[in-house]
Amino acid sequence: MRILVTGGAGFIGSHYVRSLLLGAYPGYEDVRVTVLDKLTYAGNLANLASVAGHRGYAFVRGDIADPALLDDVLPGHEVVVNFAAETHVDRSIAEAGDFATTNVLGTQRLLQAALQAKVRTVVHISTDEVYGSIAQGSWSEDEPLLPNSPYSAAKAAGDLFCRAYGQTYGLDVRVTRCSNNYGPYQYPEKVIPLFVTDLLRGRKVPLYGDGLNVREWLHVDDHCRGVQLVLEKGSPGGIYNIGGGVELTNRELTERLLAALGLGWEMVEHVPDRLGHDRRYSVDSGRIRAIGYKPRVDFDEGLADVVRWYRDHEDWWRRLRTTGR
Repeated sequence: MRILVTGGAGFIGSHYVRSLLLGAYPGYEDVRVTVLDKLTYAGNLANLASVAGHRGYAFVRGDIADPALLDDVLPGHEVVVNFAAETHVDRSIAEAGDFATTNVLGTQRLLQAALQAKVRTVVHISTDEVYGSIAQGSWSEDEPLLPNSPYSAAKAAGDLFCRAYGQTYGLDVRVTRCSNNYGPYQYPEKVIPLFVTDLLRGRKVPLYGDGLNVREWLHVDDHCRGVQLVLEKGSPGGIYNIGGGVELTNRELTERLLAALGLGWEMVEHVPDRLGHDRRYSVDSGRIRAIGYKPRVDFDEGLADVVRWYRDHEDWWRRLRTTGR
């Protein structure tokens, strides 16, 4: 089987590629993977170093919004797994246009190219943020999309293009919506690697507002196993929430990170709340659990492993922090 993985040099996409090529998914030992990645600031070929010499691996640098490139690369691939996206909420507030270009136009052009190349299945990776904020309970996949940030609005628009290409053209597009991911190789603008790398450098970490915004946490390995399960057992046109089942306030998460590093609350700096900051996310993962999904990584163990990884891989993240981000 030939699989095109877009955004495959990023945090989640590279984990999926490494898992595919290193035999984590039974029945895919002979898979051939083409990674298509624009290599923006968050794309990093070092994330793929462990599989760069694999006989089933190929890399193409390029943009999913480039139709000529897609028409050249896509033919011969049976599956597309689309991780390519601009993902950081703060960046979307500062520059929404980049998010519309990649997450909306890029998704549409990728779907069109997949249709023309007669790709069998597209798995599109989305986010729980498309639902907006929920005070109580958990979102099912049938909830309306009520995004509140430019990032989540762009992802919601991409999701709707996926639906349209299934309804209009019969393209088999499956959408996954994950909760907040964490794990090794995560670019240090996201909260866990940002806090860990700042604390390792002796810097205070910022806590938005009252710190009581709630997020559901999912280890990247559990997320990628969910994506693979949707590819193998999901239904055409299906939407699948993938949650980790662990909900924490930002304050509780900060306390756990401080404890893991043996530090106290004096390392926290309270800052004004983010614009349009959603209060709580929580997804109902019943649909994907019905086809065999279950998170495996205990959150406390996974968090401890992540802290150790960033402590042991300073050479990976130190140069990414030299820009001041």
